[in-house]
Amino acid sequence: MTHGATSEPASSSTLAKSEPPGASPPDAGGRSGARLAFGKLTDIHTISLLGVLAILILIGGITEPDSFLSTTNLQLVLTQASIIGVVTVGVTFVIIGGGIDLSVGAIVALASVWCTTVATQEFGFWGMAFTAVVVGLGCGLVNGTLIAFGPMVPFVATLAMLASARGLALQITGGTTQNVTVDSVLELSRRDSFILGVPPLVIIFGVVAVLGWLLLTRTTFGRRTVAIGGNPEAARLAGIAVRRQRLMLYALSGLCCGIAAFMLVILTGSGQNTNGNLYELNAIAAAIIGGTLLSGGRGTILGSVLGVLVFQTITNLFILNGLDSAAQQIAQGAIIVAAVLLQRRSATTT
Repeated sequence: MTHGATSEPASSSTLAKSEPPGASPPDAGGRSGARLAFGKLTDIHTISLLGVLAILILIGGITEPDSFLSTTNLQLVLTQASIIGVVTVGVTFVIIGGGIDLSVGAIVALASVWCTTVATQEFGFWGMAFTAVVVGLGCGLVNGTLIAFGPMVPFVATLAMLASARGLALQITGGTTQNVTVDSVLELSRRDSFILGVPPLVIIFGVVAVLGWLLLTRTTFGRRTVAIGGNPEAARLAGIAVRRQRLMLYALSGLCCGIAAFMLVILTGSGQNTNGNLYELNAIAAAIIGGTLLSGGRGTILGSVLGVLVFQTITNLFILNGLDSAAQQIAQGAIIVAAVLLQRRSATTT
């Protein structure tokens, strides 16, 4: 038994030594071609999203030039996009890994009310921030444990978390709004705290997005995420601990929810059980628009960021032009359908 276990690495080593320098494995050409094709599709998709964003900005500049292009409005759009953007970064990792997370909005609500209780606020800024992050991370770990070691279907596990977290948030608040009294938290939402005209929340989003991009594209964690999303059985046979990876993905999603919850508390100055309403749908939609494949195995952080900006810009345009929310939701639904159809078409052509 021992001899059989050690003979495979030895033969692989001998084979590697017998190959000439620079030789590639038999399927390297296929993998390189697939990576090249994926890179081209990613570039095309990114350019397309930039084009859509440019068109939306042009429309805003024509229809409401004074309001839309004002510094105040642009800062508002970026600030509102930042909170859902942080959530979307975590959701993107989960979807690329072949999962889904319907509980992100409820986790944001729970983390926001937990960190704004009177007892928590006594610990000041860092106590509130720590509480929000820990609550989000804890919920993500519960999701990951149920899915990876339960095992439960991601849809069912995260749907259960959605109901539980919303219920607990309601129980903590009693249906009332918990106002923040810590000055150091409230100050971050004021204009005098902006850095070179950039709101602090936008800077936080930028840092999270860059770290997410590095994690996905420059680390083993990112490569393993893509691998289990593309083919979990092949990833398992390749030696990847699929269950542990899934646990970490949902923990990462929960962590992002905790950060977003504290950002929302900074922006609104309060914690409410209704916070994060429909965040799960918005985050998933932004990731899909950004090119993340719903079946897993493909996606980019940059695409998700652009998806968030496109969605938030559309929302802002509808509000400034006095259009009702029903038309806005119809437009968003049409965009999601178009994005999915484009994904299927690109998948069939590669």
